[in-house]
Amino acid sequence: MDNEIKAQEEAMLKDIASQLPAFGKERGSLIPILQMIQENNAYVAPEAIKMVAEHLGIPTCEVYGVATFYNQFRFHPPGRHHIKVCLGTACHIRGGEIILENFERKLEIAHGETTPDREFSLERVACVGCCALAPVAIVDETVHGHVAPSKVEGLMLGFRIEKEKEEREKQENESGQ
Repeated sequence: MDNEIKAQEEAMLKDIASQLPAFGKERGSLIPILQMIQENNAYVAPEAIKMVAEHLGIPTCEVYGVATFYNQFRFHPPGRHHIKVCLGTACHIRGGEIILENFERKLEIAHGETTPDREFSLERVACVGCCALAPVAIVDETVHGHVAPSKVEGLMLGFRIEKEKEEREKQENESGQ
């Protein structure tokens, strides 16, 4: 998996390098460049920040300072599956923190992080507007209401089964060719 991730990152950096010449070298190009990188890759990698600094001829710390000022920029690659746990008032009262802790334990990451295999990202959110279903977790685009710790276990088991199925099908396709 590491080679696959490394290849993706190299391709991303090549793509960024090919697009930088379209932008001017003045400071006013900084935010549009960062937005282009974020839009195309869903995050701004540290290597991309260095490339932007070199392109504009400004210190890397200045690019990083501008990028971290705006909350639209992510600095870690998102997972293939995005999990959001609501901690609005209703969800908090009904155990949203416990649900978040269960996801953190199962995924072995903290909220705001992505698993090393880039399979899952975990995020805490203020409110998703489904208070009657509290506590709520959104997995990819699916809302799960009345989430209990056992449901967290079931969701993770479902992902593991799906992944094993995909791997079996891939192996069958490769051996059949």
